[in-house]
Amino acid sequence: MGKLEGKIAVITGGSSGIGLAAAKRFVAEGAYVFITGRRQKELDAAVAEIGGNVTGVMGDVANLADLDRLYAAVKASKGRIDVLFANAGIGEMVAIGSITEEQVDKVLAVNFKGTLFTVQKALPLFTTNGGSILMTGSIAGSKGIPLFTVYNATKAAMRSFARTWTADLKGRNIRVNVLSPGVIDTPALATLPKDSIAQLAAGIPMGRVGSPDEAAKVAVFLASDDSSFVNGIELFVDGGAAQI
Repeated sequence: MGKLEGKIAVITGGSSGIGLAAAKRFVAEGAYVFITGRRQKELDAAVAEIGGNVTGVMGDVANLADLDRLYAAVKASKGRIDVLFANAGIGEMVAIGSITEEQVDKVLAVNFKGTLFTVQKALPLFTTNGGSILMTGSIAGSKGIPLFTVYNATKAAMRSFARTWTADLKGRNIRVNVLSPGVIDTPALATLPKDSIAQLAAGIPMGRVGSPDEAAKVAVFLASDDSSFVNGIELFVDGGAAQI
């Protein structure tokens, strides 16, 4: 029997990268998964790649009406949520001194507001005793990565969310944790020059970047009963980059 056998899971930002890898792992471990993405073509491709026990719902977590539509679909189809992986996020490289109000609003809308309401709007569907909520943080929340002022701050907020919501939800036995990746070989990383990727890898104690599946394995751990006494933490999947 799989570690998530019979569980109903929702993964935002599930059409690529860590979200897609997690969806594959969740399904392989017995869960039925709902994934979201902002582009229908990529979402359809992800659903086809996962292959079964999955529903794709197009939407943007920054749009509260889209979140309402997502959870209406989950309720109509399965009636509940056992695992929520609030994974959707964006980042932009902008030097301090050049940051605009528009850029701040854009990143905060997805990473901060989007995560908050992804979780809040899901809570009525956690109808059984207990459950697991995990959020995608980043080593950027702990390190002063240049050119990412706003992104860094939103990822630090994930750590604060986990602390507060662990206290808020203790009466419902819902665990809340943060999965914080380092440099992972996602489509976003592929846009960088090869020499830049090599420089990033050289700064990681393990001497390489991570794979989405390595992060997905940790997501399974946090989602499953294997982590039944793990609550309110930030678990780094970074090859040691933020640890030494």
